[in-house]
Amino acid sequence: MAGDRGLIVAIDGVVGAGKSTVARGVAAALGYRHLDTGAMYRAVALTAGRQGIGPADSGRLQDLLAAIHIDLEPETEGGRIRVDGQDVSDAIRSPEVSRVVGSYADIPALRRALVQQQQALGHLGGIVAEGRDMTSVVFPCADLKIFMVADLGERALRRYREFAAKGVVITLEQVRADIEQRDDEDARRDYGGQRASPSVELDTTGLNIPGVVERIISLARKGGA
Repeated sequence: MAGDRGLIVAIDGVVGAGKSTVARGVAAALGYRHLDTGAMYRAVALTAGRQGIGPADSGRLQDLLAAIHIDLEPETEGGRIRVDGQDVSDAIRSPEVSRVVGSYADIPALRRALVQQQQALGHLGGIVAEGRDMTSVVFPCADLKIFMVADLGERALRRYREFAAKGVVITLEQVRADIEQRDDEDARRDYGGQRASPSVELDTTGLNIPGVVERIISLARKGGA
């Protein structure tokens, strides 16, 4: 168990299940840090794209990984994501980045570099970490492992509404197609594993965010948080 250091709560799950929003709520309620690992991959994909570095350009990508500085600001300070001092919080959530981030995340050297950073950030506990392979690769010894799922139609609607709120022009049909593509890519990945055992599966279809947050908080309290 975590003892005085605080728990490591790892949240994994499918695209659009609400991982980031739920993780922020859980972290705030427990007084823990929130680690959005997906934002780190998106930040690399965005920066690489802006510099014309494709997933296959291993040499330039290695140089980028050695030089890039990703800062995940605590929620109490605004929760912004910065790359080399520049706020990219909105840019990394664009449909364009969503479509290519998987291609960069498939690169072993990139994953190794980011996983090392993530593990260093979380080893002291008192953290809610969410993203791909959180429960199986990054924090396989997490005190609480959650896997979030939801119906495809609801996931697409949620993501569509997020885009609309930010003024992004995109159709619901395109959002659904993009999520289906990500689901297919995840199913064909040859690294890690989406679901660790033991883990608690939470189906968020039809549930509101506060309800899911309360469920995870209850589990964390039982685990000693």
